[in-house]
Amino acid sequence: MKKSLNIQPNAQTPKYQQIVDEIIERIQQGVLKRGDQLPTINEITDQLTVARMTAIRAYKELRERGIVASQHGKGYFINSTDVQTTMHVFVLFDAMNSYKEILFQALKESLGDQVSIHLFFHYHDLTVFENIIVNNLGNYNFYIIMPHFNQDIYGIIKQIPKEKLLILDIDVDKLDDTYAVLYQDFEQNFYQGLSDALSMIKKYKSLTLFLIKNQFQYTPEGILKGFKRFCEDYHIKNKVVNNLEFEHLEEGHAYFLFLENDLVRFVNYAYRKGLKLGKNIGVLSYDDTPIKEILDDSGITTISNDFVQMGKLAGSLVHNRQKGKIASDCKLIVRGSL
Repeated sequence: MKKSLNIQPNAQTPKYQQIVDEIIERIQQGVLKRGDQLPTINEITDQLTVARMTAIRAYKELRERGIVASQHGKGYFINSTDVQTTMHVFVLFDAMNSYKEILFQALKESLGDQVSIHLFFHYHDLTVFENIIVNNLGNYNFYIIMPHFNQDIYGIIKQIPKEKLLILDIDVDKLDDTYAVLYQDFEQNFYQGLSDALSMIKKYKSLTLFLIKNQFQYTPEGILKGFKRFCEDYHIKNKVVNNLEFEHLEEGHAYFLFLENDLVRFVNYAYRKGLKLGKNIGVLSYDDTPIKEILDDSGITTISNDFVQMGKLAGSLVHNRQKGKIASDCKLIVRGSL
């Protein structure tokens, strides 16, 4: 830096905030530029005669806003000169697909232009999930995590301060109401959606659930529980299949699929067998997307969360620092495929 920092010891503004304001002012004046090195914690405490924690708190605030970054063994540097950004948000999804794109865009709009968002993906790899979180602790004002695992991840996410954390899309049992959780109740949503479609499903001899493993698709355990409970309660003949082959399709039966690519393959198989969706064969899917609205001309019947509403609500929870567990709404959308 070109000169020492200045603060007013007797001012009403806290000393750590004065340090933050001083650095921001120098960026605005062009004195500090991206990549410039800042004084060390020890240098600040010596120059300004402040407590060590005061200097640490000031740099922590600047790091969370994305203005300052630290390098181990080298100190602190100006990372961004965009000082108008008021919040720096970390978002960790499993993968990007059509409905998550809808969710992310709604979240981004709800957070507003003054919020900087960095988006990461873990692709259902628990090691990657943990490394991304650990390597970014302390660098953001807020963390939005989509922990799509059927494993215990509490030990990983508890490292994030609860006042800066929103768990999105799935509940984590070990988190209490002092955390912010916006989730889908997969078991109940799946059960209720199938129940709402009961009269249509009963037109068919059986219902097959395709649970096809894919790096881009997470299937919560609640889905299978809801499916089994529905079939038992309403005496629906059923089976679960983990791959999609031409011979699986039979006239007079209904099928439940998830991924758009699998649905396209299924529709092609049906065409080749001369089967008409909604007449000779039934199809349902989970999570509505634009493609599912128009596939096979009349569209695919879905059980779906409202991802636009979820994104808007998530942004509101972040801004308001609201705590508690909130279940997102889900509904059956009937189209010609069933």
